[in-house]
Amino acid sequence: MSGEVVIRVQGLRTQFGSQVIHDGLHIEVPKGEVVGVVGGSGTGKSVLLRTIIGLISPRRGSVEVLGLDWKCASSQARRKLQSRYGVLFQDGALFSSLTVLENIQVPMREHLDISKFFLDELAALKVAMVGLPAEAADKYPSELSGGMRKRAGLARALALDPEILFLDEPTAGLDPIGAAAFDSLISDLQKSLGLTVFMVTHDLDSLAAICDRIAVLVERKVRLGTMAEHMEDDHPWIHDYFHGPRARAAGVKFGDG
Repeated sequence: MSGEVVIRVQGLRTQFGSQVIHDGLHIEVPKGEVVGVVGGSGTGKSVLLRTIIGLISPRRGSVEVLGLDWKCASSQARRKLQSRYGVLFQDGALFSSLTVLENIQVPMREHLDISKFFLDELAALKVAMVGLPAEAADKYPSELSGGMRKRAGLARALALDPEILFLDEPTAGLDPIGAAAFDSLISDLQKSLGLTVFMVTHDLDSLAAICDRIAVLVERKVRLGTMAEHMEDDHPWIHDYFHGPRARAAGVKFGDG
């Protein structure tokens, strides 16, 4: 990891009507780090992710991604920034009327000016990169298992060789073996491609397996630390989360993460 900060959120307040989700939230993520985001129901984990990628406008505060402040960015600068990160939404969020290959090509067609031949070659490379068989490229999302849809969504997120990868509950709905395989895939891709990963998850196994630090959303703010540091935190929710029966089942111990 380098000292370069690629995600910087300062004084964030997100609010829907009278409901305040985040208030005075700060978080910085350096290049090459894997950060997992956890929190109880209603703490705004996915809201934070969507705010960082510019889909939700904060009421107050600033959000910078790769040095660009969303509030000050022109439409051209926003479009250029969007080509530098990839997003895997829950269950892949694939277009049902497009094949896997065509789904992967959506961001390529928007940002690249290359021939159909090279589009097909690049998309096929992404299919292989995420561990899908070549024949999956011509299938529609409805013809894929849940795990394959997630891998196809990951291939689309990697279509433009992004610097940052955003993941929203990447292992949700997968059996333990499938979830562990997906964790290994993310870890391998992160190391080989030098990615920064920002991952919303509830999966303690994922946190222990691949995250450098964990951002815990509590009381409309965030506490950022390692697994060991959180296990020493006496905040009631944090203590219950990292010491509860699910944590024991996952084999979470001091020093993991």
